[in-house]
Amino acid sequence: MATTSDRIIRLQHVEVRVPDLELATAYYTEVLGLVETARDERDGAPRVFLKCWDEREHHSVILREAPTYGLDHMSFKLNEASDLDHFTTKLEAAGVPVKRFAARELGPGWGEAIRFEAPSGHLVELTHGTERIGNMLPKTNPPPRPQDLIGIAPPRLDHLFVMAEDVEAFTAFFCELLEFRLTEQILANDGHQLATFLEHSHTPHDIAVITGPNGALHHFAFWMDDWNGIREAADALAYHGVPIDVAPTRHGVTRGYTTYFFDPAGNRNELFTGGYWVDPDFEPITWTEEEMGRAIFYYHRQVNERFFTVHS
Repeated sequence: MATTSDRIIRLQHVEVRVPDLELATAYYTEVLGLVETARDERDGAPRVFLKCWDEREHHSVILREAPTYGLDHMSFKLNEASDLDHFTTKLEAAGVPVKRFAARELGPGWGEAIRFEAPSGHLVELTHGTERIGNMLPKTNPPPRPQDLIGIAPPRLDHLFVMAEDVEAFTAFFCELLEFRLTEQILANDGHQLATFLEHSHTPHDIAVITGPNGALHHFAFWMDDWNGIREAADALAYHGVPIDVAPTRHGVTRGYTTYFFDPAGNRNELFTGGYWVDPDFEPITWTEEEMGRAIFYYHRQVNERFFTVHS
């Protein structure tokens, strides 16, 4: 039986809207180097399913063709099938409507799932049993990585960063009902939360939220194995003419190394590495409003206006 700390394992996938599905697919497969695993059509909208090379499950990024761009939903992986019942009971007791879906009902490779809305208007999914298709390496005597990777080729999806009008309500929802742990926060001078960073996977964050419009996506991030990977990825992004939002640098929050850029639709991506290990008794770190610049971009000590105002 799963305990409170390990019912949710990590971020499973994100589904994002893109106006030009083929252009977005080309970017994510040829520049970023994700692997296409399936295509389907749901409610009249074509979709493409993608995964990173070292992910064993069917998908971690889903592109849905739509007139707008942004986040359709976020999905978190559950440890056991019984955890679906646990969170359904907990959410409904708090007055949150929950909808349940059978395996494969939502698309190819999909596990059994529940869906509900966060106070910020974001659609949240918890899922168990996503189809496992392997990570492009043999299970016996494997090499460190495949030899035929394309593009930047991050090994896995890492985290999601969204926006909410009420950061405190969002944080309370995720911590009290979904059992996330708070790792870091940025507090305004009056004491209210401007941004929070939450985890389930013992990393600095699986999801983070900052003050902004309800339902907005700030970025979703892929893991790179080291700083050199971040630097070389920025070279590749510049070569391909991908709009770079923030050149390689370091965060104060999470202690991670980063670069930000935009997909062809305008959804912000990040490549991230570094950070620290989070034990269950980890004590949250607080940054003050005066030090927000250093918290977000430690070297520059200031945040460009675009980082707070551009979202999808």
